[in-house]
Amino acid sequence: MEQPIILVSGKNGQLGSELLSVFMSYPQFKFIFLGKEELDLSSEISINAAFQQYQPDYFINCGAYTLVDKAETERDLAEKINGINVGYIAELCNQYNTTLVHISTDYVFDGNAKIPYKADETTNPVNFYGQTKLLGEKLALENNEKTIIIRTAWVYSSFGKNFVKTMLRLMNERSEMSVVNDQLGTPTYAKDLAVVICKILASEKKQYGIYHFTNNGIISWFDFAVEIKKLAASTCTIHAIPTSAYPTPAKRPHYSVLDKSKIINDYSIEIKNWKDSLRECFKYMQPTA
Repeated sequence: MEQPIILVSGKNGQLGSELLSVFMSYPQFKFIFLGKEELDLSSEISINAAFQQYQPDYFINCGAYTLVDKAETERDLAEKINGINVGYIAELCNQYNTTLVHISTDYVFDGNAKIPYKADETTNPVNFYGQTKLLGEKLALENNEKTIIIRTAWVYSSFGKNFVKTMLRLMNERSEMSVVNDQLGTPTYAKDLAVVICKILASEKKQYGIYHFTNNGIISWFDFAVEIKKLAASTCTIHAIPTSAYPTPAKRPHYSVLDKSKIINDYSIEIKNWKDSLRECFKYMQPTA
């Protein structure tokens, strides 16, 4: 029997890179990884050509427009990549009988909750990036019934650009810095998410729809920075500040903790505490990060 083909977009991003690092553990699949040069998510022609060439059994859409603040001005491009063309990918998935795994975000919620957001709760994005991701979700579900959407949050990795690497760089450059302490959420180690995606695709019974995945725990960005400092044995002083003291073009949700009970129940997923995963990630960090 031929190996099912898994086509992965965004191979050079955090999640794509982590999937590249774990896929050897799933020899039952044939993984094909494509970067922006081979698969441009802003181009329907490029997307269509990839489907024609590989005719995948599964499509993992790791690529996205992720510049949250820039999305406020680069609206057309953000909407095309995160919204409209996700719908087009889903149409092609339907045509080729392909299961779509699409990665979404906590930013589809407004952050006014007091308890973790369940997968079926009402969405209400507070910035344009969140609006584009929500559009992508809706079109994906409408255009292909074999769609699994995984919302995640605060993603970091030893690959790519992320909060952990930024903090390490700033701690090397400065004696003190400030980090917001009134935005609450949960970090996600991209390698943990990569493993979860592979486990879902390897499971006997597929269940479709929207799922949430992050690591466990509820913290602020300040708490996250303090733990990074501890692991890096840095002497940099970190000051806690309110969001109002650090204005950004795009508004951020104040509370974006995701309830993961659905993915735990449907796919028997075990979830690590964020501190354990951060320690694990540190093993792969370059000293010059």
